[in-house]
Amino acid sequence: MNLPTGDQFELETTTSTGDVRATVTAVAAGLRSLTINGIDLVPTYGEDQTPPSGAGIVLVPWPNRIRDGVWRHGEQSYQLAITEPARNNAIHGLLRFAEYVPVEQDRDSVTLAATIFPQLGYPFLVRTAVRYELVSDGLKVTHFLENVGGEPAPVAVGTHPFLKIGGVPTEDLVLRLDAASHLEVDERLLPTGEVPVDGTEWDFREGRRVGDVDLDDAFGEVASVDGTVEHTLVAPDGRSVSVWADDEFAYVQVFTTENFPGESRAIAVEPMTAPAEAFNSGKGLRWLDPGEQWELSWGIRFAGFTAE
Repeated sequence: MNLPTGDQFELETTTSTGDVRATVTAVAAGLRSLTINGIDLVPTYGEDQTPPSGAGIVLVPWPNRIRDGVWRHGEQSYQLAITEPARNNAIHGLLRFAEYVPVEQDRDSVTLAATIFPQLGYPFLVRTAVRYELVSDGLKVTHFLENVGGEPAPVAVGTHPFLKIGGVPTEDLVLRLDAASHLEVDERLLPTGEVPVDGTEWDFREGRRVGDVDLDDAFGEVASVDGTVEHTLVAPDGRSVSVWADDEFAYVQVFTTENFPGESRAIAVEPMTAPAEAFNSGKGLRWLDPGEQWELSWGIRFAGFTAE
């Protein structure tokens, strides 16, 4: 059967809390489902659908937006394809509609690979892979990038997971972001500055109810503890689901919507190594030399759940 997101890779493992299961898609190496004992930790969608609002997809070689699809390096100007026509931006990289191929798979993990070939606005050759692995407290995702071309290549990594706790209205969850700055944007959602969150409505360090906010916002200066950053949704009963990441994911985008199929409200908590316009600002942007490799990880962690 042909599906809009390609082949579906079903993962499962048994932990002290119970059975953890996930579905990963070939297109965009996307996360379509994740459950603990049948309780959804991400809002899912039908296998006959495309990912709503980019749910679960991988964003490389840049996350978020590039103004007019134009970026410059030295004296050279590059024009990317416009993939967000309504705002005239290039958005979410070059592999969001690409089919990744499996290179390794077992019961609780799968590694998918795709190559970014030289193209309009990005004349570089970068090999990428994504490994999804179920672990005792959720899911670990590892990204691998390698510049296999002859010139240094600019890269950044983002991902687009939505989170939930099945049976709890998402609007009743409390969002905690360990981030000390907020990126201000214009009407095209492109950054105009970065300001401290202290004393502002953008301070989520103590937590705010999801139903009380509308967000499509990036945050920076994320706090790292022993090399890991973490952002959490907490239910009234104390259960939680978190996105954790290596401290190379120095930014996080949060997006809320009431247009996710089957959900009264949905929220994405998106770890990013760089914010919008990184190809022009250089913020968080990494240049891989020929032959250089980059490996980094993030994941989804659950807590407070009990074994069946």
